Amino acid sequence: MFYCASRLVVVILLQLLTIIMAAPAAGVSAFEIGTPGVAWGPAEKIVWRDSRKIQRSYQDEVVQKILALKEGDKYEVGTYGSLSQNPDKYPLYFCKSKEWSPKKPSVLITGGVHGYETSGVQGALLFLQSTQLASKFNLLVCPCVSPWGYETIQRWNAAAVDPNRSFNPNGEIIKGRSFNPEAVTEESKALLQFLEDNFSSDTTNTKWTVHIDLHETTDTDDTEFRPAKAARDGVTAPAEDVIPDGFYLVAQPGACKTQSQFFHQLIHAVKQVTHIAPPDPDGTLIGEPLAQEGVIEIPATFAQLGLCAGMTNAEYATLTEVYPDSPSA
Repeated sequence: MFYCASRLVVVILLQLLTIIMAAPAAGVSAFEIGTPGVAWGPAEKIVWRDSRKIQRSYQDEVVQKILALKEGDKYEVGTYGSLSQNPDKYPLYFCKSKEWSPKKPSVLITGGVHGYETSGVQGALLFLQSTQLASKFNLLVCPCVSPWGYETIQRWNAAAVDPNRSFNPNGEIIKGRSFNPEAVTEESKALLQFLEDNFSSDTTNTKWTVHIDLHETTDTDDTEFRPAKAARDGVTAPAEDVIPDGFYLVAQPGACKTQSQFFHQLIHAVKQVTHIAPPDPDGTLIGEPLAQEGVIEIPATFAQLGLCAGMTNAEYATLTEVYPDSPSA
């Protein structure tokens, strides 16, 4: 089981990373909304939402590629909801192995939880188009969890909430951290309900072996999204962080003690495609100590922090990060 899971993740990451460097970067200028030091209310959030511009087409760049997969014999393609601001424009799609069997390992792949992170969306689509593993594994792929964010190149959804903090709004608040659980979103609610209705132990008896949540970090994290979060929350904008220059994985507490070889194999495979992020001078990445090369463990579980990667009981769960703006890319 370990070998199969590792092999699948390696294939996914290799196929994903071959297109990351060609993906368009998010390029939205910073902004000022509301009164400095005062958290946004509903009016400010509406101003923010209405000032975001459509910069690319979810229908052309994502939906058409998903619908094309219907023509083959590998996937069932369907929707698990839509976004209320425009249901016809923003349906939420899944692709599922047609040959689903409780005897096979089950794998969930999510992309575009942060809509502006292009490589996760396009990487998931490329994997679906090219993989030959659909007959060997139960594959469920949700390529673009936040389509409004994809079109507007935004980290948040239209309600100015981070979807990747909304999968457990009652999770653990860790004082001093820049990210903590946020209110439930349409994006998270729809996906959680879909999994509960179709893949819970009472329906298909699905036991998830792997969940890979695909992410990236761009320069706009410092120039746009962290200042925006500070404005929204009515706090002083933080100093610019050092963005890890390369690929790395995020793991749950203690995961590297029991799954060290799993993570080692992933990092080794990624080295064949792109470079691994080196640690900062203090030996950390994004303020967390390295658990092993290219892997950090965060101080709470994915579920406690409301992260998408924590919404299943997958034995092997990880969050990928890559830096497409790297001068070494």
